[in-house]
Amino acid sequence: MPANKLPKEFYQAYDTLTLAQKLLGCELVHESPEGTTSGIIVETEAYLSDDPACHAYNRRTPRTEPMYAAAGTVYVYLIYGMYQCVNVVSNKEGIGEAVLIRALQPTSGANLMEMRRQLVVRSGKEVLSPKNISLKELCRGPGKLVKAMGIEKSVHNNMHFTQGPLYIAEPLISGFDINISQRIGINVGKDLPYRFSVRDNLFVSK
Repeated sequence: MPANKLPKEFYQAYDTLTLAQKLLGCELVHESPEGTTSGIIVETEAYLSDDPACHAYNRRTPRTEPMYAAAGTVYVYLIYGMYQCVNVVSNKEGIGEAVLIRALQPTSGANLMEMRRQLVVRSGKEVLSPKNISLKELCRGPGKLVKAMGIEKSVHNNMHFTQGPLYIAEPLISGFDINISQRIGINVGKDLPYRFSVRDNLFVSK
């Protein structure tokens, strides 16, 4: 285990809203067979069990089962039938809460990130789009960062961030101000101030 990998105790030490803020500045790392990609977490959103926007709000299902696991478990889900999002499970086992990672500031593997983002499906085959993607846009949004980082629901869902090639490392930046605002891209619970970001960071999603 890399010396700077966050331990299980880190995830267990905080409630969901606090964890969402403590993750800011930490580095998400994926050591894949294609190469290593990483980025500083600059934006998160918290989802609590009594929150109508939380997947665990209504009932426990096979899809949401990872949310009830130990804090620090990886929860990956599919939205709109095409985009995947990665979350850090939080709170105590059996509660069903998580922190969505919304944006990263790339720190390594930018070329690999861009290649992954350029892959599109045409006529049933994956091909590379010639469109260039700026460094600022590589991981600026939950779906974009998952694709850029090579995270897959079929591989990483229900793993733990302390085990395997996908992990979160200690903070690379500190001393920043945290911007607190309403969440975006949801239809319910929009008024809750559960979105956190590194203030004035250019890699935060719009």
